[in-house]
Amino acid sequence: MAENKECSSASSCSRSSCEGCPSKDKKTSFRVDANIYSEIKHVIGIVSGKGGVGKSMVTASLANQLAKAGYRVGIMDADITGPSIPKMYGLTGPAEMTADDNILPIITDNDIKVMSLNLLMPDPEQAVVWRGPVIAGVVKQFWTDVVWGELDYLLVDMPPGTGDVPLTVFQSLPVDGIVIVTSPQDLVQMIVKKAYNMASLMKIPVVGLVENFSYALCPCCGEKIELFGTSHTDEAAASVGLPVLAKLPIDPALAKAADEGRFAEVDQTRLEEAARALPRA
Repeated sequence: MAENKECSSASSCSRSSCEGCPSKDKKTSFRVDANIYSEIKHVIGIVSGKGGVGKSMVTASLANQLAKAGYRVGIMDADITGPSIPKMYGLTGPAEMTADDNILPIITDNDIKVMSLNLLMPDPEQAVVWRGPVIAGVVKQFWTDVVWGELDYLLVDMPPGTGDVPLTVFQSLPVDGIVIVTSPQDLVQMIVKKAYNMASLMKIPVVGLVENFSYALCPCCGEKIELFGTSHTDEAAASVGLPVLAKLPIDPALAKAADEGRFAEVDQTRLEEAARALPRA
């Protein structure tokens, strides 16, 4: 049997002697502390089981709705290898440093504080070819080294899947809940269950689902066109006991605002219910 390194008599540790040992049920915490300049009430992860479902669009739209409602909001762009939040809001770096080497977030036109790797790199188009542990370390630094100040909500825009970054966020940050972003296709059940099962494994509450790309509206008659077929989100949500917080259409105006760096102007009223469903203090 392997030694219990935390036991005072580890050199003579055995299965029988470990029974009743105070170190037997001791759990290791990977939680890291924020800096003294940050006071954040709620950390909410925005996740998906796969890429290409518009997770950053949902993150930014939800942040806008919270800011519109009077909350103090920040966005941590944890999609290190594919950051898009700064471009959507028209933000450019480099972010400024404080005298004690902490990092100041850059603020959008609607008063949302943002931190992203693109705001620290001299060339935002440079490819980030880093291994998982390095990327995970950057995410932790966004928590420990960024001067977030007083926030009601910090939304963490995570990369797709269940890899290093979501694991680091769930273990290292005091996440109050996650919102799962999905799309209408039949494979949605697999997408939802991957994200849901990871959150359950990490004991992170799931606030609900947001279905993106639900339909398109005909510009002539306003008819709903289901470009990806009949939605399966309701049944996927029911299978794991989660509410569907919103179903968002494909909206060219939102894409245009993001491309032009004007996302601070976006008012995605369909996410008001999702904003109200987030934890309150």
